[in-house]
Amino acid sequence: MTLDPVPALDVDPLIDDPGTRIIVCCGAGGVGKTTTAAALGLRAAERGRKVVVLTIDPARRLAQSMGIDSLDNTPRKVTGVDGTGELHAMMLDMKRTFDEIVEAHADSERADAILNNPFYQSLSAGFAGTQEYMAMEKLGQLRARDEWDLIVVDTPPSRSALDFLDAPKNLGSFLDGKFIRVLMAPAKVGGRAGMKFLNVGMSVMTGTLGKLLGGQFLRDVQTFVAAMDTMFGGFRTRADATYRLLQAPGTAFLVVAAPERDALREAAYFVERLAAEEMPLAGLVLNRVHGSGAARLSAERALAAAENLDEPGIVDQEAGKEALRSSPEPPTSTASSEPSVSPEPPVSAPATQHDETMNDQTSSDQASSDRASSDQTQPSDARQLAAGLLRLHAERMHLLAREQRTRDRFTALHPEVPVTEVAALPGDVHDLAGLRDIGDRLASGIRPAGAA
Repeated sequence: MTLDPVPALDVDPLIDDPGTRIIVCCGAGGVGKTTTAAALGLRAAERGRKVVVLTIDPARRLAQSMGIDSLDNTPRKVTGVDGTGELHAMMLDMKRTFDEIVEAHADSERADAILNNPFYQSLSAGFAGTQEYMAMEKLGQLRARDEWDLIVVDTPPSRSALDFLDAPKNLGSFLDGKFIRVLMAPAKVGGRAGMKFLNVGMSVMTGTLGKLLGGQFLRDVQTFVAAMDTMFGGFRTRADATYRLLQAPGTAFLVVAAPERDALREAAYFVERLAAEEMPLAGLVLNRVHGSGAARLSAERALAAAENLDEPGIVDQEAGKEALRSSPEPPTSTASSEPSVSPEPPVSAPATQHDETMNDQTSSDQASSDRASSDQTQPSDARQLAAGLLRLHAERMHLLAREQRTRDRFTALHPEVPVTEVAALPGDVHDLAGLRDIGDRLASGIRPAGAA
């Protein structure tokens, strides 16, 4: 049975298309989403588009790679971009984004009351789901300004990188739903009965709300709800609008993964979730794929060669039987059959010449011995080095085989998803040149085996 070829993901047509207005990079943590988003933004800008990259990565690597001292909630222009386009970058400040919503939808007096309210300050700074919701709020703001013709979003780091799809709906429900009415119930009951209800009902709350328990808590909730009352419906409306924006044809999702089992399992979940939510998926970016310049040498052959170097056979011995045949004869005994000849009496001059000859021969023998010892040591060191390199190559080939099996499992489950592979780099990306290199690899990088 022959598998259908895997479609190849072509990045340049995606970022060149003026109809593409939003690219969302999603995936598990630590797979290179931020770098991918920045590289796509830079490449699109250098191909003539006006781009803003929105990151939620607190590590600030994006700012460093783009030569900016720091990023905040305001888009900042990146210098050093080639071509006719522009590149801007920003990092989400979720509290500041929440403050901007309040300031935009309330008069100055009411806005001050909300912004200074302790309950609001805890909610805007650390309530579960606030970061994801504010990322989508900021995306909606950027899109409404219509100042950029392409927005690239680096999604929040979380256990499930698609939490941001649920966050607008969840936080909108929180601010416009039963929970607020439950919080207001003690205030409406009043008196001791109200405080008893508060003590019993609120005692189960933990986390951010738990820190607010106390005599002032009820009044803070009352003030917050009274000030926000006219805005609750707005949260729901904007959440729905952002969700529709993510489903629009001008949006493209790129799932980013590493060629590892857990990362590709998450990628498969993202693909299935996006399909269920009718979100437009552009394809899979497989990051940090390893390769070898000597792939024709299999791991098995490399290991066999390494073992032969460690334990050489007779063909590898230095002398063998030839050495025995050419070795000097042992000294003969006095009972030898050769006739005995008496030596002539020595004279002084020949005796001196004989001593010098013997000294020269001794020096020559010592030098030969030293060279032989050296010759025996050097081949041994070379063999050990070669054996070590062969074993490293075998490990690399096993890694390549494992990555290939993992990719094959994903493509067997989702043969319709276009894929591009980005080769692993020897170091981290820390400047525009590095981002440009990643962009080149994204656009014309490795195609998966059997790619169309």
